[in-house]
Amino acid sequence: MRVVAGEFGGRPLKTLDGKITRPTTDKVKGAMFNMIGPFFERGRALDLYSGSGSLAIEAVSRGMDEAVLVEKDRRAQAIIQENIKMTKNEKAFTLLKMEANRAISQLNGTFDLVFLDPPYAKEEIVANITALEEAGLLAEEVMLVCETDKAVELPEEISQFGIWKQKIYGISKVTVYVR
Repeated sequence: MRVVAGEFGGRPLKTLDGKITRPTTDKVKGAMFNMIGPFFERGRALDLYSGSGSLAIEAVSRGMDEAVLVEKDRRAQAIIQENIKMTKNEKAFTLLKMEANRAISQLNGTFDLVFLDPPYAKEEIVANITALEEAGLLAEEVMLVCETDKAVELPEEISQFGIWKQKIYGISKVTVYVR
């Protein structure tokens, strides 16, 4: 796995072995960013279920100013820290070592781009988007990028957000919500 494009493009990323995380493949990650960007002029990103940190690192590589990564698994946290170190731009990243709901209650400011790839997709995504919105953490022009198994059916609308784009890549489905 590697950073696909931007400032850190081509640099290798470490991932965890086993079933703890499901890293987004380079192909899906490239397609996902082409769908939503592919590059950004500033902004803040939030990766609520970071795994290896790949999506947040890609977002900063492609122009986001900073990213907050949330991960509860200790082994995944160690991988994220190694991947952040590889960027040589550690000040652009904040790793919160906790589960997603606790992080939502502690975050401040607003986010322009949010990645959601939780283990129990449908239930968690609806609850997370609602909680982020209620906490005032979502910028007016925010994009909510949800990655799920292709069989998962997400609702057309969540809170004030509707599906803007949705595509299937192999076994993965990417759904983007906007206001």
